Amino acid sequence: MRKARRDQWLAVGSGMAALLLLVAALPAAGAKPEEKAAASKDTSQYVGSDTCKTCHEDIYKNFETTPHWKTTFNKKGPEWQGCEGCHGPGAEHVAAGGDKSKIFTFKDVSPKEVSKRCLECHQYGEEHANFDRSQHNINDVSCIACHSPHHSKDREFLLVQKQPDLCFTCHTETKQDFSRPFRHRVEQGLVRCTDCHNQHGGFLTKQLRATAAQDQVCFKCHADKAGPFAFEHEPVKTEGCVACHSPHGSTNPRLLKRSQINLLCLECHTLTVDSPVPEAPSFHNQAQKYQACTICHVAIHGSNFDHFFFR
Repeated sequence: MRKARRDQWLAVGSGMAALLLLVAALPAAGAKPEEKAAASKDTSQYVGSDTCKTCHEDIYKNFETTPHWKTTFNKKGPEWQGCEGCHGPGAEHVAAGGDKSKIFTFKDVSPKEVSKRCLECHQYGEEHANFDRSQHNINDVSCIACHSPHHSKDREFLLVQKQPDLCFTCHTETKQDFSRPFRHRVEQGLVRCTDCHNQHGGFLTKQLRATAAQDQVCFKCHADKAGPFAFEHEPVKTEGCVACHSPHGSTNPRLLKRSQINLLCLECHTLTVDSPVPEAPSFHNQAQKYQACTICHVAIHGSNFDHFFFR
């Protein structure tokens, strides 16, 4: 009887010891991947930015003027600091007399590898979170195609060239829109491409920062059109501003898609089978004098007084 009880106590004690060992191991198992990687790195292979400066003094002088230079003083460890925070440990590179194969050089790797290296720090936050699905990444446009950590022309975002000229180097089909008589003042610097588009990717077409039903990118400037209104114009909520307007530029006033306003309105307000949109009444005179529907329907973006958008 005593032997059986002793065996029970031994079994309980063994179970408790195993449980304590499991609990002690939990913090390591729950550590973030980057924390595990940092713990496994040999910090003796990091020589510090001052060593890099002895050979790359001209680059280091530019580096000192950029936001990346602040990483030299962080307390996260040498693998997150200064030059080696991006280029990796430099001990072998120094010992080999500057052999480029002994260190990470951004010019000799694929665009995907370049962006992966940058995203080790810049993957957090809304701005860069969707870079993997961005059109830039899919088309092998890496971070350093637009940004230069050492020789930037725009200090704010370390851009190789200021907007919109940087965007126009690839998006030549859009540049001509901003030469039209009526356009958003992008070339004058009043509006930037990135005010409307998230260059780092997103879930929406054209990498827009808002859906058609939530044209917040337009309402930032055109706040008077935002509403809410008691009587809403449906296209504003379904297709957005681009239902009637060309966002980049147009040959028509107010960036309209058609030169005649009545033709633009009749694209929707024409009788079709099962159409929920009311047809323009037959007594409406379509002569040239009355071709602008907005002569009467003044509050076309929405109204708090009349469901026909009268004044």
